[in-house]
Amino acid sequence: MPPEHQTVLLWVLVITSTYLVAGSAEKPEDECAELNNTTWQEYRQQRAKLQVQYLLLTRRNMNCAQRFSQESLVEQRSLFNGSLLTNVIIHGYRALGSKPSWVKELAQALLRARDVNVVVVDWVYGASFAYNLVVENYKEVAVQISVLINEMQKHGCKLESFHFIGVSLGAHVAGFVGTLFEGKIGRITGLDPAGPMFKGADTFDRLDPSDAQFVDAIHTDSDYFGISIPVGHVDFFLNGGKDQIGCARSRFPSILVYFPVYGYVICDHMRALHVYMSALNGSCTLVGVPCSSYEDFLQGLCVDCDDFKGSCPIIGLSQNSGIHMSPVPSDKKLFLLTTSSPPFCAHHILLELEVSPLDKSAELEVTLRTEDLGTEQRLRLQKDWTVYRTVLAHPLALCEISSIWLKNTGARFYRQGEIHVKSVCVSEFPTLRHEEPLCVNNIHIRRGAPWSHDFVQVCSVF
Repeated sequence: MPPEHQTVLLWVLVITSTYLVAGSAEKPEDECAELNNTTWQEYRQQRAKLQVQYLLLTRRNMNCAQRFSQESLVEQRSLFNGSLLTNVIIHGYRALGSKPSWVKELAQALLRARDVNVVVVDWVYGASFAYNLVVENYKEVAVQISVLINEMQKHGCKLESFHFIGVSLGAHVAGFVGTLFEGKIGRITGLDPAGPMFKGADTFDRLDPSDAQFVDAIHTDSDYFGISIPVGHVDFFLNGGKDQIGCARSRFPSILVYFPVYGYVICDHMRALHVYMSALNGSCTLVGVPCSSYEDFLQGLCVDCDDFKGSCPIIGLSQNSGIHMSPVPSDKKLFLLTTSSPPFCAHHILLELEVSPLDKSAELEVTLRTEDLGTEQRLRLQKDWTVYRTVLAHPLALCEISSIWLKNTGARFYRQGEIHVKSVCVSEFPTLRHEEPLCVNNIHIRRGAPWSHDFVQVCSVF
């Protein structure tokens, strides 16, 4: 993160604190356990107390969390089942001192996917307001969690049966828990692991592949609040890992004047969480393609998953996550494109274009259409290039593309009068359906005159 952005971020944190000076309302007595809230005043009074608590949800109490502790285990007062897998959710930094609103939704998504125990780690008191002090707390939180895990092992749990899901700073908390157990934890999933104060940290101090038998991560804000380096065996970089479709592009303008834009600031950062929850619902598959860089991926230089024995890793709990590979991969970057809203799935379409040599530079607009849905790509054609490859994200599969449109959009800087397209082909990758590429040959396109070609296709059923 550039120094000027770090300075503004600190101002954001200071300002958020000044908005929370009133005392909190009394928490009503309720049989359903809730996560904590805190205020600036409470934080100042109780800063030394982490007050870590745990909540338990199972398929028997999906809508009503139980408080969970070593004592409830010993006295057998909980719904915990030691013979099941256990998912542990760890939230991250809470700038406003509020409880994370997404926890219950994530827990329920996990429970719908599998019959498991879901343990929520609530450390809101230690995670609020001053970020630098919160970072000082995270290892102590991990130590407290490890004490609970030791007790859970006495009640039938095995370390390999734990799957930690850490959001932002919570990913590094999970990583340190894994360090304390010498990497014997079954799995850790980091959802946009925090970047500030961790990008240059030693692997002992941040999430890394040695923290569990399998570590995967989803990156969506690696240029600001997330970490930019791989931290797992497989790392999914959505849309390059930085700017997410549907999130405002301006980061900090007017942040000091209009406080409500804070929600827009963290849009990219929280996208990893929302994509993961959507993946758990299983409505479509979010497939990552291994590649050395996002630029190479967009240029269509990486279109297969040979590094994973042909089975591309999928976000979520699928058997194709990469966890069962032998040997387990290491430091693999995976790239994928998404849409702006749930279920976020997009089909990767490789566009390959060959033109005759040009006298002058030109600009060509290519549009793929499926009924009223269209995906547009502009290509700048140079005099010394004749072959172009680029990747598009289309909302529907290749077999559902009904037509392709080409238009010579030459403006005053692009004077090429006619473009001779030797061939234009579109194909879907990685190859999940086995369709042949759609190709059209020998096209002459005059400036300002659009050209189109209709496809007649029927999608196969697998």
